[in-house]
Amino acid sequence: MFRRAQFTELKSRLSEPRNKIQVISGPRQVGKSTLVKQVLQETEIPYMLVSADNVNHINTAWISEMWNTARARMKMSQDSEFLLVIDEVHKINNWSEAVKKEWDQDTFNDLNLKVVILGSSRLLLKDGLTESLAGRYELIRMPHWSYAEMYEAFNLDIDQYIYFGGYPGGAMYINNERRWRRYIKDSIVAPAIEKDVLFTKVIYKPALMKQLFDLGCTYSSKELSLNKMIGQLQDAGNVTTLAKYLTTLDESRLLCGLQKYASDNARKYNSVPKLMVYNTALFSARSDMTFNMAYTTPKLWGRWVESAVGAHLLNQADEYDYKLYYWREKDDEVDFIIEFNKKCIAIEVKSGRRTSNNGLALFSEQFHPIQSFVVGSGGIPINEFLTWDIGNLLK
Repeated sequence: MFRRAQFTELKSRLSEPRNKIQVISGPRQVGKSTLVKQVLQETEIPYMLVSADNVNHINTAWISEMWNTARARMKMSQDSEFLLVIDEVHKINNWSEAVKKEWDQDTFNDLNLKVVILGSSRLLLKDGLTESLAGRYELIRMPHWSYAEMYEAFNLDIDQYIYFGGYPGGAMYINNERRWRRYIKDSIVAPAIEKDVLFTKVIYKPALMKQLFDLGCTYSSKELSLNKMIGQLQDAGNVTTLAKYLTTLDESRLLCGLQKYASDNARKYNSVPKLMVYNTALFSARSDMTFNMAYTTPKLWGRWVESAVGAHLLNQADEYDYKLYYWREKDDEVDFIIEFNKKCIAIEVKSGRRTSNNGLALFSEQFHPIQSFVVGSGGIPINEFLTWDIGNLLK
């Protein structure tokens, strides 16, 4: 079975002395539970795996009951260490307070009970961690699957990956696009919006949130002002509401609005957002273009290529702590600007969508990036760039 890079990271951390709760965080359907099960199959630490999936959400005592069971098993078997894994922990109300209480008790009593927690909702995990567990956990981030992973695990070629994206569960359906679209919409998008987003945040207009997501996916790689979004959405309210909802979708690692790169923050945050999906499957599933239609239309395919490059950059931003922007001056633009440690890297994507552009030269003259290069026609091949570890660029 294919193993993601985080397999080695989690296995290594569990072999260390007890210090922090290990939290597996990432969007839906990227293999978090599978990863943990793979590690458990190889660990020599006695363990107990439980899931809150079918537990009543108000039953906060369940966490303490499972914790006490793990303690009892550890004591009866006289093990020097024990591992408790709690899946779908976010489904329990006030879960973070309960975890904090039990963890602190074990710490006080010098009990070598290690803990891993994970859940299908990145938003609910994030909120619980920031509320109660500060200083008590380490994150293992699991982004959407990269091209290199989808190629190795499912033999997807570069064009298939650009269109069908990085959801491992959908790989088996790519020869039946109708079925593939239903899978993406029903098994990924619907739960992510209806369960994660709407149950986590105070969303006064759920229908508007869903419309915004649909609109954002269809406009991936395009700039669209919030005022223009209002004109295309029903009962859209005001730009403040839309901006808040777009931020929530970004936190869910579904869709973001890249801001324009500028020398001051005020100009960045007041710019027209460039919409970008975190996984091109979200763009494709919402489009009315089949794979063959998109691939054989160069101007349209350019949007998929740019979205794939953007998704690749977005999915590594958390790991390497950089920010991603775009840049435009009139008709000249640079598709992506990586900002880190007060430095920047400029990346232009060239494909059939755009034939001429002086953006890189103008941006370099104005902002002096440490690197600037082209991905695509006349530059770094797309299939090569989508295997890059962006951290190597930042050294």
